[in-house]
Amino acid sequence: MKNKILFFVSLLFGLVFINSGLNKFFNYMPMPEKMPEGAAELFGHAAAITWLLPLVAVAEIVGGLLVIFPKTRALGALIILPVMVGILLTHTFSVPEGLIMALVLAIVLGWIIYENRNKYMHLLNAQK
Repeated sequence: MKNKILFFVSLLFGLVFINSGLNKFFNYMPMPEKMPEGAAELFGHAAAITWLLPLVAVAEIVGGLLVIFPKTRALGALIILPVMVGILLTHTFSVPEGLIMALVLAIVLGWIIYENRNKYMHLLNAQK
């Protein structure tokens, strides 16, 4: 039962990130008209670095796809982890309106990482 719930949650999680990544390329969900000043400035600076948003979009799409499938879920979680840190920092300091959703996504990512912890153990126990 837990595996089915994890699969369903991972599927939704992956689809959220795939949608977000595709939106960065195709802009089918435009930014809101009224944005907080700090958020608009932050997104303007991010857009000025021409390679940053495409890189984040690719990481979101690839990570989202990998998280959906159980065999590749651990790798997908690692790819999405730095993006999730950026999302949390952005919503904590610049756009607090989306903090609840960011925390929910972070909790789901934490659960995915926890459930796949045995796949990461050899990285933590590596002998030099």
